[in-house]
Amino acid sequence: MKVTVEKIDDINFIISGSVENSVIQDKITKLKEAAAKEPKKEGETEEKFDNEAAAQVFNDFIEAGIKEANIAVDTLLGQPGLKKYEKKEDSVYFEVYLSISPEIDANIDYSDILPSYTKPKADPKAVQAKLDAFAIQQAPFSKIEKPRAVIEGDVAVIDFEGFIDGKAFEGGSAQDFKLTVGGQKFIPGFEEQLVGMEYNEERTITVNFPEDYSSADLAGKETQFVIKLHEIQEQKPAPMDDAFAQSILSDTTATLDTLKEKFADQVISEELSNVYNAELKPKLLEGLLTKFDFTLPTNIVEQEIDAKVREQLQRLSPAEQKAQMEDKDKFMALRDAVREESKIGIKIALIVEALAKKEGVDVDDQEVIAALGYQAMMAGQDANELVKYYQDNNLMVSAKLGLTEDKLFGKILGFDK
Repeated sequence: MKVTVEKIDDINFIISGSVENSVIQDKITKLKEAAAKEPKKEGETEEKFDNEAAAQVFNDFIEAGIKEANIAVDTLLGQPGLKKYEKKEDSVYFEVYLSISPEIDANIDYSDILPSYTKPKADPKAVQAKLDAFAIQQAPFSKIEKPRAVIEGDVAVIDFEGFIDGKAFEGGSAQDFKLTVGGQKFIPGFEEQLVGMEYNEERTITVNFPEDYSSADLAGKETQFVIKLHEIQEQKPAPMDDAFAQSILSDTTATLDTLKEKFADQVISEELSNVYNAELKPKLLEGLLTKFDFTLPTNIVEQEIDAKVREQLQRLSPAEQKAQMEDKDKFMALRDAVREESKIGIKIALIVEALAKKEGVDVDDQEVIAALGYQAMMAGQDANELVKYYQDNNLMVSAKLGLTEDKLFGKILGFDK
């Protein structure tokens, strides 16, 4: 194994060199010999042994480069980035980006770039409106006193079953389902055709699933739904008094004024959040970028570019993706288009990390899950599903960074005072 290290600047290195095919083949042989001594496992193919051997050789190559460069392992930042991989007649040639953590002076005085603001006050009308909406939200559903036909805005209790080409399909039926007519929760055309239905009436409606519907089996299909209306329900809020406040706050000493204070805090928090996201945060980020100057880690920047390119490609059709990937000039142009944005994002992340450490700001996993739960509640989504989506798509780290950033900036701007 021949390894050469080129130091690009104060934190970035390129490790280059070749690994002989005989070394790789020796790894494969040893892996097969070890596997032969154990009960045969499913999936032990030639490709699996080749991939495992390649991974081991790559790790050995990186370790040799780190040793050659005399880099302390605890200073390494992120994962090594593959710059070049080339198969030759008797060897494999690698070029790999390697970076160490940059020196960031977190003691820089940045007070002159902090944007000023006036903390908002809670409008009593906004507090009352929020309280009224909450009271309705908490109220139980009950059957309306006098039966009538369905109008938009009603909560209709229905049975429904869907058919495509005369056959019922999975997930297309429910009983005693509460649907807010006009709430746009069902596919276009469904809710509108409930208007005018009478109690115990059965009606067959025809709708089309959208072309971009999540289930490919249903997308674009004409569908008949057989619907029966049982009743219309409404929510009657309980009287807003001290007893209501005590029930909501689980506090026997609470009063209605106590509950109003809670909602006033919420109104202030929401208004402050709007000002923060629209004005304060952008100005603070812009200012911090001018205050800090340090070398960016090439491997992290390149990985961020890769992620943004994948994100851009996912928005294209399969044919467009293929054309973009096969045209080298187009592909490189796409990388160049997101390069500056990627560099800014990485710089901000490193600044936030350094300042958060200095200010003692930390975010644990439970805080991230709680924040995602609140986000889901505000958007009418299932909190567990949103958390699972973030976990399955490796988004928890970015969510934690975003929460750390907001927590840090809130402290810097004095939101907690």
